[in-house]
Amino acid sequence: MGAQYCCAGPASVPGVRNRVSGLGDYHESMDPLRAFTEHPASVGESYMEHMGRAACFGLRMMGAGAACLVHALLPFLFVSTGSAAVAELNDRMVAKRRATPPVPSTQRLPL
Repeated sequence: MGAQYCCAGPASVPGVRNRVSGLGDYHESMDPLRAFTEHPASVGESYMEHMGRAACFGLRMMGAGAACLVHALLPFLFVSTGSAAVAELNDRMVAKRRATPPVPSTQRLPL
């Protein structure tokens, strides 16, 4: 991904879909709790497991983002912190994805 996508929303990045825009589909065909459990179950996690992992990822990204902002002003600091964080998080996510087969969409999902 190049600089042309910097600060762009998900709709403007090819291949990235904004799941929030699909929430309108949830209320008519599913119970309200399923909106909170469908995605975690699709990656082999409970809601609480997914919340913990997502929070850890988010905190790691916020720290790396802060380092990138400092690096923008002082380029001799945090030279590889942002790229190292992205590589680490990608490796963790891809490894998890390979280890967990997706749940078929027709299968009833647990809470």
